[in-house]
Amino acid sequence: MENSNSTIRTVNPFNNEIVKTFDTMSHEQVSSIINKADTAYKSWKKTSFATRSAIIHKVAEIMRKRKRELGELATLEMGKLLKESISEVELSADIFDYYAKNAEKLLADKKLETPFGEAFISYDPIGVILSVQPWNFPYYQVTRSAAPNIMAGNTMVLKHASNVPQCAKLMEDIFIEAGLPDGVYNNIFLPGKDVEPLVSNPKIAAVSLTGSEPAGASIAGAAGSKAKKSTLELGGSDPFLVLEDADIDDAVETAVYGRMWNAGQVCVSPKRVIVPEKRYDEFLDKVKSTFTKLKVGNPMDDDTDVAPLSTEKAARDVVKQIEKAKEQGAHILLGGKRADRPGAFVEPTLITGVTSEMNAYYEEIFGPVFVLYKYKTLDEAINLANATDFGLGGTVFGTDKKKAVEVARQIETGMVYINHVTGIAPELPFGGAKRSGYGREQGEAGIYEFVNEKLIRVTDSHNAY
Repeated sequence: MENSNSTIRTVNPFNNEIVKTFDTMSHEQVSSIINKADTAYKSWKKTSFATRSAIIHKVAEIMRKRKRELGELATLEMGKLLKESISEVELSADIFDYYAKNAEKLLADKKLETPFGEAFISYDPIGVILSVQPWNFPYYQVTRSAAPNIMAGNTMVLKHASNVPQCAKLMEDIFIEAGLPDGVYNNIFLPGKDVEPLVSNPKIAAVSLTGSEPAGASIAGAAGSKAKKSTLELGGSDPFLVLEDADIDDAVETAVYGRMWNAGQVCVSPKRVIVPEKRYDEFLDKVKSTFTKLKVGNPMDDDTDVAPLSTEKAARDVVKQIEKAKEQGAHILLGGKRADRPGAFVEPTLITGVTSEMNAYYEEIFGPVFVLYKYKTLDEAINLANATDFGLGGTVFGTDKKKAVEVARQIETGMVYINHVTGIAPELPFGGAKRSGYGREQGEAGIYEFVNEKLIRVTDSHNAY
């Protein structure tokens, strides 16, 4: 497996040491895997829900039993806190169980009202799904793509991020251990630049991607040119809108630790915190106080709050964005630099004074960077919340829940949480609007993305129309 030139490798971001490398698969190897997935589909689509369910429940069981092992591997490969990695494994197991339990009910024939005869919708699998996933949640990203599609009768070819190859391989191993037939779930080792041509393979039925906007545009364009469906989740710049009646202590705690979640490398973490002018100084003082409590350190340690970023490049890129904001006139009140230690660390950073003339006003900063804004009127706050091309998640914080919901309805995103950072639960749909992508994963909506909703109409010939 050792190949010093390979781009597919484990590099521990805590110390930037190369741990393991993997050979990139050849075109012939990948084609063979896609063929295998297509062959497996022909039999898997005919299996009973009971058979599928038993296997997928087993996947969840194995993940829970091995959660520490899986968690430590995720932390090794991409750096997140071990406690976060273990929670991710537990969440993934819950998602597998959700679809194993509910798929048959969700995909049951749906009767339609019609004045003549009878009609219903049948939900059929469509084939091999190509799934392209990122590194920030190496098990969850696989799960939310694989769980509904495998339960629906589709098969999967999954290209994971190049910096989490061991997590990718371990997920494939767990499926095999659980008894999933050969070819139903398939891991491939490819650099990102080699993925787009796979979309044109006639045995690929549809594509799901979570990643950057350029990658999403590339994959969606390739899928569209072949009349294939795609779903995209392309990141976000989520607002965290604090109303005047909010509990400030609770709002600060939620916003700061929500932003530091996964070292700020979460598409739905609160990237733009918007606070009423009347309470701004109080909020800022308490944010500063909370920052002093944050411990940057070894992600394997239970008392660490802020982990390294996923790669050295990621750390450099975040610091460049911070420096650009400073050059353009923003105020770096805390942090702003690389942490004085080995590894891909960036100091927890607090920025104020960002205006619409600055790059930071529009860009997603994927790191431990807390950007604070103030507003005079609620209309101004809502406009600020919507002043981005992204539209993934968002938060409204306030004690008057009815008012908070009214504000949430005006936020242009796919998800808004009240008094909570945008979160994740098996039964709740996940997805965005605007340039954050389209389509939904998880919940009931997630299982309908890649099935054929086929109408079947039954009448006597003389009643047909």
